[in-house]
Amino acid sequence: MDLSNLTAISPIDGRYRGKTAKLASYFSELAFIQYKLRVEVEYFIALSREGLEQLPALNEVEYAALRKLYSSFIENDGLRIKELEKETNHDVKAIEYYLKEAFAGFGNSLSGAKEFVHFALTSQDINNTAIPMMLRDSISDVIKPSYVSVFSRLEKLSSSWEGIPMLARTHGQVASPTTVSKELRVFSSRLRRQLDSLAQSGFPAKFGGANGNLNAHYAAFPSRNWQGFADRFVASLGLTRSYPTTQVDHYDGLAEIFDNIRRLNTILTDLCVDCWLYISYDYFLLVANKDETGSSTMPHKINPIDFENAEGNFGMANAILEFLSRKLPVSRLQRDLTDSTVLRNIGVAMAHTYLALQSLDAGLGKIEINRSKISADLESNWAVIAEAIQTILRREGISDAYELLKGLTRGNRQIGKEEIHLFIKGLHVSEKVKSELLAISPGNYLGSEGKL
Repeated sequence: MDLSNLTAISPIDGRYRGKTAKLASYFSELAFIQYKLRVEVEYFIALSREGLEQLPALNEVEYAALRKLYSSFIENDGLRIKELEKETNHDVKAIEYYLKEAFAGFGNSLSGAKEFVHFALTSQDINNTAIPMMLRDSISDVIKPSYVSVFSRLEKLSSSWEGIPMLARTHGQVASPTTVSKELRVFSSRLRRQLDSLAQSGFPAKFGGANGNLNAHYAAFPSRNWQGFADRFVASLGLTRSYPTTQVDHYDGLAEIFDNIRRLNTILTDLCVDCWLYISYDYFLLVANKDETGSSTMPHKINPIDFENAEGNFGMANAILEFLSRKLPVSRLQRDLTDSTVLRNIGVAMAHTYLALQSLDAGLGKIEINRSKISADLESNWAVIAEAIQTILRREGISDAYELLKGLTRGNRQIGKEEIHLFIKGLHVSEKVKSELLAISPGNYLGSEGKL
């Protein structure tokens, strides 16, 4: 059976391929090969600039030609590397042989230098440098802009619905009023903090030879400062070098990034749930699309599917991210191979995150505020100002103020404006305090948010 959107096992490459295709440039097998090839080429260039007597000097034209090997990389090049991998049964060694083949076509200056391709390295120097580059670029180009889009959408909605009073619900029960804008800003402020944290993350790379000590480098050229070279090389790729390490990165830095993304996804899961509930209360209305079907049997339905899809995909992403951050930092002694297959699933987690962000952004773009329903609920729940009344009475020194309001309002969902005002008028307080109490309503008992 040929691979297609209909035959793919994973929904990422099947049903959702059209929505996740952008990430193929970072996490597909072809992209992984290209990133590894880039590391190998840039390492060779860095070596040639070290002035090693045995490595012939190169010029900028030759450097440019070398960089074209990865910058102009196409699928047929990837297929050649996969052919070599069948022979070697080693993905990085196949890239080394591919480069040596390419060098043979460049003329004497490069063909004579081919033994400095992958010189003194282990495969994890390449993998543990390519993978953080892939992750960094995908976050910078695709994932972070998607978070920012949701953040901007929240900020826009908050401004549009500024100061609209709304019943709060604590423990699922009606509670002291809040505003729609403030409740949305709770999420945007949480997002901002985590996005700032993500922006400050360095993307770590391991580059240290077979056991992290650069043994082979120092054996071949003992007088060279190879640790300094490794630091400079990794920095030239825009990464932060992990040191000391074993043969593999300890992955603590990657785990921090995964946990940061997981926190972002958790915050947005919370938003999805709240939006779903506001829709179920008719506080938010979904804009109807005449071409869509809400239910296969109930024609009236407009379902909050964008929020549900987002919630589900955030959950899938976080399950993988949590596993990655828990598993990767654990490796037997100086290295086991369990990280290799696990790392190939980073793209799956990013794809589910990207799917969720697209769905959530779409959902937020379809909601409208239902002012009449929100106002009606406020007017039907005068008991929620009991907090304000008992607090002012306590200020005035009225004994057992809380208990008085508890007796009046607790469990009495029918109590309304008339009953509240009758109670206030019967209090033994000054007319000024009574006026103060009578001015309070569910629609204006908002704290500082009422003044935004």
